[in-house]
Amino acid sequence: MSIPRRNVFAVAMLVAFSLFCWQVTQGAKPKDEMLELYGLFVDAVEKVEANYVRPVSRRELLENALEGMLQSLDQHSSFINTSEWKQFRKQIEGKFGGIGIQVGVDAETGRLRVIAPMVGTPAYEAGVLAGDQIMEIDGTSTEGMSPDKAVDVLTGRPGTEVKLNVLHEGTEQPETVNIQRAIIEVPSVLGDHRGANDQWEFLIDKDKKIGYVRISSFIQNTADELRKALDQLKEEGVKGLILDLRDNPGGLLSAAVEISDLFLEKGKIVSTEGRNTIPKSYLAQKDSPYEELPLVVLINQNSASASEIVSAALQDNHRATIIGQRSYGKGSVQNILELEDGSSVLKLTVASYHRPNGDNIHRFRDSKSTDKWGVSPSPGMEVKLTPSEYVKWFVGRRDRDLKSAAKGHPKTVEPKPEADKDKDKNKEKEKAKEAEKAKTDDKDKPRLKIRSPHNEPGPFVDKVLDKALEVIKAKIGEEQKAKAA
Repeated sequence: MSIPRRNVFAVAMLVAFSLFCWQVTQGAKPKDEMLELYGLFVDAVEKVEANYVRPVSRRELLENALEGMLQSLDQHSSFINTSEWKQFRKQIEGKFGGIGIQVGVDAETGRLRVIAPMVGTPAYEAGVLAGDQIMEIDGTSTEGMSPDKAVDVLTGRPGTEVKLNVLHEGTEQPETVNIQRAIIEVPSVLGDHRGANDQWEFLIDKDKKIGYVRISSFIQNTADELRKALDQLKEEGVKGLILDLRDNPGGLLSAAVEISDLFLEKGKIVSTEGRNTIPKSYLAQKDSPYEELPLVVLINQNSASASEIVSAALQDNHRATIIGQRSYGKGSVQNILELEDGSSVLKLTVASYHRPNGDNIHRFRDSKSTDKWGVSPSPGMEVKLTPSEYVKWFVGRRDRDLKSAAKGHPKTVEPKPEADKDKDKNKEKEKAKEAEKAKTDDKDKPRLKIRSPHNEPGPFVDKVLDKALEVIKAKIGEEQKAKAA
C-alpha cells in the first residue's frame, strides 16, 4: 500500500523539528545527526521533484510538509501561508462575508466537522447542524483540509454562494446545501422567544420568576450583552437563572473569565499551563450583584472552549448545577508564531486550559472516554439525546429563533370600494395560478426534509430545559425556605 506524500514529508519534518527542539533544550546531540535528518528530507524533495507524475514546486512540497507535520500534532495547529494569512487577519480584525459556522477536524474521519452554526446566520437558517461532517466545499473534498483552509474557502464576498455537501449524524447519505454568504455580525446573548416588540424575552416563567439566557458564542461584547439581559431580569424580579451554553463553540478567553466572574464571589476560574509558557490563573472578584442568584447551566456535546471554561468554573466552585451531556473537550491555547518576517505563520498549540480543580479540559487525539477531559453533568443530571432527538430539538429551536412575534400581529385594514375588491379578487386568482406553477416547477428539486422547521409539526420539546426548570424551581424553593427560617 502506497503512503501519501504529505504523510512522508510530515514524518520527516516532524522528526527533524522534534530533534531540533530536543537538542536546543538538552544540548546533547551533535549537529551531524540533525543535518542527516534534514538531508533525508531534502533528498526526498529532490526525488519527488524529479520523478513525480506532474511538475510540482519545492514551495508546494514544503508547505504541504509543514501542514502535515502540524496536523499530526493536533487538529488546532496549522501552517498558514501568505495568502491564507491575509484572509485570516481579515477575520480576526473585523467583519467578513461568510456563512456563520465554526469548524474543526473529525479525529476519526479526518474531515471537517461543524462545531456549531451561529444563531441567525446563513448556515443556521439553511439547517446546517452541529456535528455535521462537511464532505465537500464547492465540489472539492475536505479530506485532509485544515479548519483554517476551510475558513478561507467558506468566506468571500457577501451575496455569493457556496455549495456544501454535508453528512449529518444518524444518516448514511450526504446532502447538498446551497448557502449565500453574508456579513456575519449577530448578537451572542439570546432569550427563549421574542416578545411583541420582536425583542428577546429573558423571563421564561413569569409566575416563578425564572430567567433564561442563551449564549451562542463568546465574543468581545458578550459580557456587556449579558449584563444588560441580567439587569432586565433583575428589574422583573428574577429569582433563578438558566444559562444555556448548548451548541456554543466558545470564543474569547477574556469573555469567558468576565462572564464566570459575574456569578462567582471568589475562587479560581481557569488556569493555563504549557511546556514553554508561564502558568497563569484567573481569579474571581467580588463585584457583581448576581453572585448568589440560583443558577443552572446547560451543556451538550457541542459546547466547547470558552463554554467549558464557564461551566467548569461554576461547577468546581459549587456555584451551579450542570445539566445535559458531556462537553466537546476543546481546552487548548493557540499562539501565532511568525515565519518569513510575518508573511506566513504557524498557529501552534502552546498550552491547555485547566479547570479550578486542576483537571485538564482538552481532549487529545488519544484520549479515551474514561479519561478526564471536558465537563460532565452534575451527578444525576445527565440528559442524553439520540441523534434524531437532537435534530428535532435543533429544528424546533431554530423555528422559534427565526419566527418574529411581530409578524404574527394583525394589521388594521381600511374598507375598500367594491371596484377595488373585484380587482383584488382577480389578483388573488393570478397569484394562485403562479403558486401552482411554482409547485410544479419545484417538485423535482432536492429538499432537506430533516432540516425544514415545518416538516415535523408539533410542540417544541426540550428535555434538557424541562429538567433545568425542575431543578431551578427546587433551588428557588430551598432558598425561600432558608430565608423564612
